[in-house]
Amino acid sequence: MIPSPTALRQRVLAVLGAISMYRLVLCALVALAVVALGFSLTGLVGPTAGEILASFVVLAVVISAVDAAAQRILRLPWRVESSLVTALVLLFVLQPSLSAAGLAGTALAGALASLSKYLIAWRGRHVLNPAAFGAAVVTVFGLGSFSSWWVGTPVLSVAVAVLGLLVLWRTEKVRIVLVFLVVVVVVSVVRQAVGLHRSGEGFDSVDAVVFAISHTPYLFLGAFMLSEPLTLPPRRWQQFIVAALVGALAGWPIPVAGLFTLGQERALLLGNVLAFVFAVRGSVRLVLEKRRMVTPTAQELTFRARGRLSFLPGQYLELDVPHRHPDARGTRREFSIVSAPADLPTLRIAYKNGDQRHPSSYKRALAAAQPGAALAVTGTWGDFLLPRGPSPVLMVAAGIGVTPFVSQLRQLQATGVRRDIVLVYVASEAAELAFRDELEATGVRAVVFTRDEPQDLGPGWSWAGGARLDAEGLEREVADIAARHAFISGPPRLIADLAPALQKARSLTTDAFAGY
Repeated sequence: MIPSPTALRQRVLAVLGAISMYRLVLCALVALAVVALGFSLTGLVGPTAGEILASFVVLAVVISAVDAAAQRILRLPWRVESSLVTALVLLFVLQPSLSAAGLAGTALAGALASLSKYLIAWRGRHVLNPAAFGAAVVTVFGLGSFSSWWVGTPVLSVAVAVLGLLVLWRTEKVRIVLVFLVVVVVVSVVRQAVGLHRSGEGFDSVDAVVFAISHTPYLFLGAFMLSEPLTLPPRRWQQFIVAALVGALAGWPIPVAGLFTLGQERALLLGNVLAFVFAVRGSVRLVLEKRRMVTPTAQELTFRARGRLSFLPGQYLELDVPHRHPDARGTRREFSIVSAPADLPTLRIAYKNGDQRHPSSYKRALAAAQPGAALAVTGTWGDFLLPRGPSPVLMVAAGIGVTPFVSQLRQLQATGVRRDIVLVYVASEAAELAFRDELEATGVRAVVFTRDEPQDLGPGWSWAGGARLDAEGLEREVADIAARHAFISGPPRLIADLAPALQKARSLTTDAFAGY
């Protein structure tokens, strides 16, 4: 049986989710560099092997040194993976060189890229893509090096596409980059047609499309730079707008005062500025008030927001917990918000304790936080939002994945809005049904899938008799699934297993989480 696109996507995400985003991007860029180095030995790419190696060493040393110094001054943990990712991106953007002037310009671009992370930042997030900023400055002002985008060559296009797809799958930005690619290719083809018409030469649309895809750096720009989460706005429609803007400017570089054009990295920087306008908010810190266990393996943290904070029910926040010696996953995590907007300034999040023998450095730091500790929110994000109007809804939650639904149902209860909603709640055992009392109080109809029977279920709640939830069971319990908008929050493997049934719904919105 051929798996559905949703099932296939979620199964791949389950595998990729075991790798941190930074580590996956780093591995993909290292693999691309190895491929490029191999082609350089046969003369299939412009730079020589010596130029590529020398430029990378300079970039890696300079960026790592500047990052380490800046983070020591600011008392932030040094993330070597971030430094190497920036170095590798710049390696493919700048023209590799062995000359003293060229390497000096390369070093300057690396230093500027690194400094931009701290000097051009807002609430811990980059305003501008660091590599694009460093490359743009040295190129525009002629400071020894320049952006050649030598990665945009046919022999590297397949490797860029395959490795880039893995990164986009992990960050769930495939659609965003597809919008960018469609726009940039269309604009590029139109530009080629206009140029050839003016020169009196013939135009072949197929050749123009092939050229736009395989002879340009658009694939690399989209997969490894535009997709960077730290410089994207919070909502998907905003991300589409940014992608379209960058695509239009990159596809048809606009000359500025006869000095330079708004192409490639400069187009990306303008998109970063628009993203910042979408995302900018006042500074918000959360003061921890208390913590409690909501199941034997999950706990809830209650905060009081200090500063203006706004979010929509179903969205998540990114919480920064600085600590010494962070592991590869760094100091930030995303958490679905449990509380409703109506509960502000009180805000709650919840998470599973996970592996207690080998917890991540972040989990240890968060567990050590005491009441009164102030933690920074770097943003609220997401499109896991109920559809407008009275349309029937199906909510499918696995374990602690129920958190966004708690927020949505509490907000409906607080505002007096009644909707036809069915909640399918999956947990390993009855004791792991988090926020059961709050959910029952909202009056939602629910079907519970646990091995053991929960006691004293509220009105409208039923137990599935110990059955394991699968696609057939979901259709059996929710016979009118085709009339409902389906929302599912849980591990990618569960989403993949339920895909045959979920795809029969009027629409499907997923909120997969791969764990920490």
